[in-house]
Amino acid sequence: MARRAISTITGGPARSVLGIHVFHCPDVVGIVAKLSECIASRGGNIRSVDVFVPENKQEFYSRRWGFVFVFCEFVFDPTYWPRDVVDNDFIKLSKLFSAEKSIVRVPDLDPKYKIVILASKQEHCLVDLLYKWQEGRLPVDISCVISNHQRAPNTHVIRFLERHGIPYHYLPTSAGNKREAEILELAEDTDFLVLARYMQILSGRFLESYGKDIINIHHGLLPSFKGGSPSKQAFDAGVKLIGATSHFVSQELDAGPIIEQMVIFLCSIIKDFLLCMPEF
Repeated sequence: MARRAISTITGGPARSVLGIHVFHCPDVVGIVAKLSECIASRGGNIRSVDVFVPENKQEFYSRRWGFVFVFCEFVFDPTYWPRDVVDNDFIKLSKLFSAEKSIVRVPDLDPKYKIVILASKQEHCLVDLLYKWQEGRLPVDISCVISNHQRAPNTHVIRFLERHGIPYHYLPTSAGNKREAEILELAEDTDFLVLARYMQILSGRFLESYGKDIINIHHGLLPSFKGGSPSKQAFDAGVKLIGATSHFVSQELDAGPIIEQMVIFLCSIIKDFLLCMPEF
């Protein structure tokens, strides 16, 4: 897959907010130029643009051949470019290029998504999400945290949640009771769920009843190394890369559409780290 990357452009309006525009359309000449012209005409400034172009039909066999996928981050002053006008301008741009999909988000101005985070004993994914939320890098409202692992009142996670007024629900699970009815009740008004190393498989009935997106953070590179101990699987397979994957949850284990991946090159330091991991 070809990736055309436009370098980050520093600077922007003095009172600026971040905007994100994602769209896909037929691959024609002038897409980035028109995008830049649209943003610059309103006093905004592009921070980065990523353009993904399939080089052959096999690379994006599940998508439209001949289409380009564009991800743009930009900054602008909402005083001079009101939020509703942003939408209208990008709608016009999308029509110009016959875009099949166009999404615009302005995290500081748009309503925040409500989520519930589910976690088990290991806390690194949960802690990372909580700190990113605290720093404003995760623009969501966290309704609560649900875990099948009990945590003492003086632990750093519980203290963090109490300090920020986020409820913590301990729902112990067993082979015969996954506590799915209680989870559904707690997640009733959410926009999506996040599984942060939640070591339970949700049933097809749960997925159907919830009816909205569920995002899982898997500590391995999918579609390889599914299920438990993916780092050990990768080490035993002799691969040169390890990493993590966020993906949408489906009824098949670790098989939903991939959202994002992080890759780490396997070296002697990583090997030593892997050998010390609890899953070994």
